Amino acid sequence: MIRVCVAGVTGWTGTAVAAAVEAADDLDLVAGVSRSSTYRSVAEALDAVETDVVVDFTSAEAVKANVLAALDRNVAVVVGSSGLTAEDYAEIDERALAADVGVIAAGNFSVLAALLLRSATEIARHVPAWEILDYASAGKPDVPSGTSRELAERLGQAAVGRPLDELVGPPEARGATVAGTQIHSLRLPSFVVSTEMLFADEGERLSIRHDAGESPAPYVAGTLLAVRRVGGLSGLTRGLDSLLT
Repeated sequence: MIRVCVAGVTGWTGTAVAAAVEAADDLDLVAGVSRSSTYRSVAEALDAVETDVVVDFTSAEAVKANVLAALDRNVAVVVGSSGLTAEDYAEIDERALAADVGVIAAGNFSVLAALLLRSATEIARHVPAWEILDYASAGKPDVPSGTSRELAERLGQAAVGRPLDELVGPPEARGATVAGTQIHSLRLPSFVVSTEMLFADEGERLSIRHDAGESPAPYVAGTLLAVRRVGGLSGLTRGLDSLLT
């Protein structure tokens, strides 16, 4: 039985994940963390209850401290929150390796989003230029989304046409450069999280897109897969697609 603590247990995704953990025969929900729960912090929960895996669906402001609190206690972590930078991930990897504990982090735990990431990685081997359109709700505070950031960091440098410092007008109009890829973050009502990859070569274009609906259901199966796998890992693993066979 894998003992699970869900941070952000009263949140949109955390509620659905906690219910799925409770319903699973091989998982045991031993603690939940939120401002309105018994435990107000991951550190408090882990000091009170024996736990094998922390699942974090909190916020960009809280996630790093939660991950490090778990690693300090030799507890594995599944990270579904966005907001971590490349430097944060490097630090987490170092700390996880030192503790011989696994961390699985994904910008999106949807299986279809993971397949978009895998497909985009293959396409980028054969196409020189691409950009990312990152759609989310008007109230989402972090830009770009974790899904788009993970895509950019996986794909690396792209051809961007005219250099940004040679443009006429505000260079911000060309989006943000993340790991060599331009990302355009749109924040509008009616979106949840959508990610669109646009690839281009001479005379042709290819687009692939993932749209999430208004239910957290797409993220549950991937999260539980990570919970079941993270105990056998050491260090940081990025992307749900790495777990798909």
